[in-house]
Amino acid sequence: MYNRRKFIKISSLSASLTALSASAIAKSALKIQPTNYPIVISTWDFGVAANKEAWKTLEQGGRSLDAVEAGVKIPEADLHNHSVGRAGYPDRDGHVTLDACIMDELGNCGSVAALENIAHPISVARLVMEKTPHVMLVGDGALQFALEQGFKKEDLLTPESKKAWQEWLKTAKYKPVINIENLPGGKYNHDTIGMLAIDAKGNISGACTTSGMAFKLRGRVGDSPIIGAGLYVDNEVGGATSTGVGEEVIRNVGSFLVVELMRQGYSPRDACKEAVRRIIKKKPETAKQIQVGFLAINKNGEYGAYAIQKDFTYAVCDKKSHDLVNKSESFY
Repeated sequence: MYNRRKFIKISSLSASLTALSASAIAKSALKIQPTNYPIVISTWDFGVAANKEAWKTLEQGGRSLDAVEAGVKIPEADLHNHSVGRAGYPDRDGHVTLDACIMDELGNCGSVAALENIAHPISVARLVMEKTPHVMLVGDGALQFALEQGFKKEDLLTPESKKAWQEWLKTAKYKPVINIENLPGGKYNHDTIGMLAIDAKGNISGACTTSGMAFKLRGRVGDSPIIGAGLYVDNEVGGATSTGVGEEVIRNVGSFLVVELMRQGYSPRDACKEAVRRIIKKKPETAKQIQVGFLAINKNGEYGAYAIQKDFTYAVCDKKSHDLVNKSESFY
């Protein structure tokens, strides 16, 4: 006779089999395919030059950590890029402050925020990771550490950036503009380069660096130097990085969320889409006025992206092509 006890046993067995099946699917989705290695991806069109520099390390069998550091140093040094590094636009008080973080395949990470007078914050972030017991140093403390490590103190406010700041002071109106780095006359006004690489051994590392939003409040820090927000890497699963208005990424711990979704079996593109969807769900009216984009890669070397607004682009460099630029899908 079919009784309640048998029903409970059957239901429990069914639930267990379902859980095992889901687990098997997730593991299958993350099965390693070494032929996709090495590969490096990064945010925006200016990621092409950064990727090519990272590839020099990867094609020689070098470590992904070395590749991403070398790669993002290219836009950090670019005097025509006003969103990253030494030519970044200042805050509303005229101070150029830089944020960066880096993370390796072992889960080690380092970060600097509101760093002034140092042209390559990504390299300082790496030394925070390797030479201190800390994850993040900020402001004057980050500068002191950098100088102790032999970095040169420089005035980062270039004549071009100073002129733009003085022009902004005439109205002193602060409002992030969607994809302003891609607009004629406003190229590279603000944004970030986030980079993810898998080396020939299948190990994943990531880096993220920015001068933050132009003419921000002094002391403002976005998502870029925050592990789990602007960047996250799990060598068993994959990595993710973000771009756009960092406040919304921080509120949702965006890059960590993307990686955890990939752990559950989501594709990189679908994981990015879900992270975007959650931002929109929490603040639908705000989301209509801003840009946030996520870029991710899984352990297979499969990559994908998704953004709130259209026109978010990302660069890809692998054995087949060194200068591929893809346009991300978007919600709007």
